[in-house]
Amino acid sequence: MRFQAAVLRSYEDPFAVEEVALRTEPADGELLVEIAGCGMCRTDLAVRRSAGRSPLPAVLGHEGAGVVVRTDGGPDTAIGVGDHVVLSFDSCGHCWNCRGAAPAYCDSFASLNLFGGRKEDVPRLTDATGGALAPRWFGQSSFAEYALVPARNAVRVDPALPVELLGPLGCGFLTGAGAVLNTFGAGPGDTLAVFGAGAVGLAAVMAATAAGALTVAVDRHPRRLALAERLGAIPLPAATPGLPERIRRLTGGGAQYALDTTASPPLVNDALRALRPTGSLGLVARLHTALTLEPGTLDRGRSIRHICEGDAVPGLLIPRLTGLWQAGRFPFDQLIRTYPLTDINEAERDCDAGRVVKPVLLPKGRSR
Repeated sequence: MRFQAAVLRSYEDPFAVEEVALRTEPADGELLVEIAGCGMCRTDLAVRRSAGRSPLPAVLGHEGAGVVVRTDGGPDTAIGVGDHVVLSFDSCGHCWNCRGAAPAYCDSFASLNLFGGRKEDVPRLTDATGGALAPRWFGQSSFAEYALVPARNAVRVDPALPVELLGPLGCGFLTGAGAVLNTFGAGPGDTLAVFGAGAVGLAAVMAATAAGALTVAVDRHPRRLALAERLGAIPLPAATPGLPERIRRLTGGGAQYALDTTASPPLVNDALRALRPTGSLGLVARLHTALTLEPGTLDRGRSIRHICEGDAVPGLLIPRLTGLWQAGRFPFDQLIRTYPLTDINEAERDCDAGRVVKPVLLPKGRSR
């Protein structure tokens, strides 16, 4: 089977949209999905800085959504041909954490999603000359017209929804919303400070607004702050003098929860100072430098932890988010700008420059 995909051949080169070949039918528990749209996530772009740990050449993309066109035909595959699905991260399904409804902490998360995938994936995807491409990225490799995925990755959604826009619910929006709804369990009367108003941070703002929590959003881009305000948050520039004290005043003594999406050590320390006693800070971005906590930041019962994929079970959280969207309470579509797959390098430039919150690539469509 031959189709178009965006291939990254080296850490420095742009993506190249070219013909690739998929050399197998769906195996046990697998689905072939025609991709309607795929979000571009910072994790995809971080491959360029991965110091060779992510194998190339590869087809990236891990926020795919589309329509199932083939299955393995087995009785254990509950999703069928014609179903609309959102694709999320891969997990083994049988380790301690997977069996404990915590698939984001799967023992094999790194190997399945980042560094090579499953052993059986190796020979499946090649370029037009027969050259091997890396095993599927996050169980998907969905910067492409088609993706062969484990059924475990796929979440069936209402076919009345705009499937081409739903892909980011599988990672970026799932991460921010999940941190608020799952990790923090925020509700009416709670207070939240979100540091970084990108895709993950704004998903957290939307989820907190839907949950009835008071939210402060911190960012250095005025346009992002204006968007955060429109979505229900109190906006604060990151350069605000006495930022932690200002947040404590706005939240009536300090935020109960804070979410950092920036991986900036100074902002992490500000986030801790902005918490009330016993408050909790969640980190979702990968740190690239040492994090030195300043004296007093963890006093009085404050805590800090990393949150992976919003502590989500995708099959539970994604339907919850689409339901909120249908009710007008999680307007994630306001964060999206679409691009044809052929414009993937423009989408990357716009994402890096902050001109777009969430690019979504349409393999067979036009931007809007």
